[in-house]
Amino acid sequence: MIDHDQLKQFAKQAIEKELASLAKLSNQINGAFVKACEILLACQGRIIVIGMGKSGHIARKIAATLASTGSPAQFVHAGEANHGDLGMITKTDAVIALSNSGNTAEVINLLPNLKRLGVPIISLCCRPNSQLAKHANINLHIPIEQEACPHNLAPTSSTTAMLVMGDAIAVTLLQAKQFTRQDFAFSHPCGSLGRQLLLTVGEIMHKDKAIPMVNLHASLKDTVVEMTSKRLGFTTIINDTGKIIGIFTDGDLRRALEQHQNLNDIKIQDIMTIKYRTISPEPN
Repeated sequence: MIDHDQLKQFAKQAIEKELASLAKLSNQINGAFVKACEILLACQGRIIVIGMGKSGHIARKIAATLASTGSPAQFVHAGEANHGDLGMITKTDAVIALSNSGNTAEVINLLPNLKRLGVPIISLCCRPNSQLAKHANINLHIPIEQEACPHNLAPTSSTTAMLVMGDAIAVTLLQAKQFTRQDFAFSHPCGSLGRQLLLTVGEIMHKDKAIPMVNLHASLKDTVVEMTSKRLGFTTIINDTGKIIGIFTDGDLRRALEQHQNLNDIKIQDIMTIKYRTISPEPN
């Protein structure tokens, strides 16, 4: 029976191995990395990120990160690319190919056709002498001595390092393109940041007949009827020219009930709130 301390130790060992791998990754931010970014910045089409197996999952994430940060990108599954999806790649694109070994058959089989297209190939792999690394225009070496897996088999440290290298590329391109928070929001219209930066008052405000409104000569009873019918908990008060001169809220109604014995003869102009705040429907 494995005790709790052993379980914790297993987890800590895995994390420490992955951290050790990431510590070496910063040494790979070199001339090759700069050239790779220059290729991607010059790309007139999309950045195609290719992978297979676990590297394919990482490739999909890298493509998604690039696309959401100002670098149009698309994931292409290496296996499917060998059976028709290669048609997704055009001469204006650039390719990032991921493979732990650098000898993944499905990825290697694509190289001749990618060469015919003339697209630049950037490889992310752990073996600099592999077929993929040798045939790529630029190889970004992922230096992994040991996976977090105790058998050194399951892709763990290697996939984490690939993902971090992908993030490094995406963030570098983002800043080089001067991609802003507003740009990010356009790519995430349903996210909290997108709503915060893009959604305007004018898009969600009540308008025209939906706005509760009474004349300053209206009685309290008529005002309450208007508030009730529009169900917004308040009403605007307008003068004879249609200009808003005050508001009356549920809170004002409660205060009126506390302060006045006879409400029948009260005009709303006598108890309305005249100090109120407004907001523009569109950003200034």
